[in-house]
Amino acid sequence: MKILITESIAEEFVTDLRNQGFEVEEYLGHTQEEIEGHIKGCDALIVRSATKVNEELLNNADCLKVVGRAGTGIDNINVPACTEHGVIALNTPTANNMAAGELAVAHAFAIFRNLCDANNGVHTGDFRRGNWIGVELEGKTAGVIGLGRIGSIVSRKLKGIGMNVVAYDPYVPSEKFEKLGVTRCETLDDLLKVVDLITMHTPKTKETYNMIAKEQLYKCKRGVRIVNAARGGLVNEQDLADALAEGQVAAAAIDVFDVEPSYNKKPGEQEFDNVLIHAPHCYITPHLGASTVEATYNVGSQVADLVARALKGEMVAALNMPAIEGDINAIRPYCNLAEKMGKMYYQTEKSPVKRMEICYAGGIANQNMEIVTMSLLVGILKGMGVDSVSYVNVKECVEEFGIKVSEKYEQDAKKYSNLVTVTFHNDDGKDLVLAGTVFEPDTEVLVSFYGYEMNCILSNTVLAIKNDDVPGVIGRIATTLGRRNINISSLHWGRKDTGKATAYAQAFVAVEQPVTDKIIKEIEACEGVRKVSLIDFT
Repeated sequence: MKILITESIAEEFVTDLRNQGFEVEEYLGHTQEEIEGHIKGCDALIVRSATKVNEELLNNADCLKVVGRAGTGIDNINVPACTEHGVIALNTPTANNMAAGELAVAHAFAIFRNLCDANNGVHTGDFRRGNWIGVELEGKTAGVIGLGRIGSIVSRKLKGIGMNVVAYDPYVPSEKFEKLGVTRCETLDDLLKVVDLITMHTPKTKETYNMIAKEQLYKCKRGVRIVNAARGGLVNEQDLADALAEGQVAAAAIDVFDVEPSYNKKPGEQEFDNVLIHAPHCYITPHLGASTVEATYNVGSQVADLVARALKGEMVAALNMPAIEGDINAIRPYCNLAEKMGKMYYQTEKSPVKRMEICYAGGIANQNMEIVTMSLLVGILKGMGVDSVSYVNVKECVEEFGIKVSEKYEQDAKKYSNLVTVTFHNDDGKDLVLAGTVFEPDTEVLVSFYGYEMNCILSNTVLAIKNDDVPGVIGRIATTLGRRNINISSLHWGRKDTGKATAYAQAFVAVEQPVTDKIIKEIEACEGVRKVSLIDFT
């Protein structure tokens, strides 16, 4: 599989991806149009903030499965379009939090103490320090707009230097304000009229775009200072430039623009311009929020790991997957179990599935198991040979095949703490039931196979053998495998009473070597063997 990287991550993680067997191409410093023309043949794309994952790029991609954003924001990723194309969209929401928070605080110091102007003066031979008298932050009031992860970091640090901190975030419960020791403002206007500093930490949405414009700027005290190290467009750039020129805003520090420049072009090649570049007392940095050694390491590590795991078919927390409630590590083993149960059907039966019923019983019945159901559907579609299926497009794929899916939850799991039971209704009119559970440590166990009671750990390769319930069959099967130097790692036998004269048993034989069609035919030829199915969970 091929991974295209259009914006740099730490080289050690590029090497790590290659060591895992992926083909990796670093395609750095190219225009959006060049990237859109280069995306064919790529299974994954790793970007930062400049590359736009838009409709055009996605339409040009012929086998793209995963997009990884090395950073927090997703302004440059069209997540609905990714979902429509069946592409998993990932980001690293915590990797650069500290770097972004510290930059906002650094900008606050810079605009209160005139550090940039003073630095420029000294480098031109001007040491008249009286020209750059600043204002202390101690005792002033900071207004934090957006009290998420980064806003919380900034609040804590500003409180630590002696500022009074108020915040506006209509989506955060009061308990968080209380925990941080921050005063809650019920409206944005309540915040604007009392603050000496505004620092912004919200995503860029329809609601937040240009949320600070001329009207809001003139509701503030004269001489207010503004920091935007979050997203371009949160502050109306022309209105801010005018307010700076008129002295309503004393100074501003900007790390992001509404329309970003190319961050790879050399000075002589750069054609970008913006009104704030020419505004007085406006300090600008080139989107340095995540530009620390630590953040670069963290985002590279996390995005490389997420992309690799997604390409391998593992469950990862994607932007366009349903929210996973509770502990993902506790739920993941049931996802693995469900996917294996889904894969089993078409490796053991041929009649198409019309309808599936999934029952969650025991402790798991008190959780939202939607992601586990999706894992089951991924498994059954992979068993059908649909190799392009993912958590993102699995429901649409199932609908295309006309399979109806229902869920139910029960408190009683019989003799197990938790139990996942799947009933397959097929075209032959049969109702075939699989049931499984998870034992510690994260061991998936099949406890019922089409009516046969089992206790079988689901190894990578298993022979499911239906046979007459008479003495000698086990020996003949083991002898056949032994002659072919195939080692049996475990053996489980299940029986059921059919009420008929002929009784059958069901064996699950876990093996450690590949089993060819020729060997399967030899086992089928053994006296007493009725049916052999090779189940491959790899």
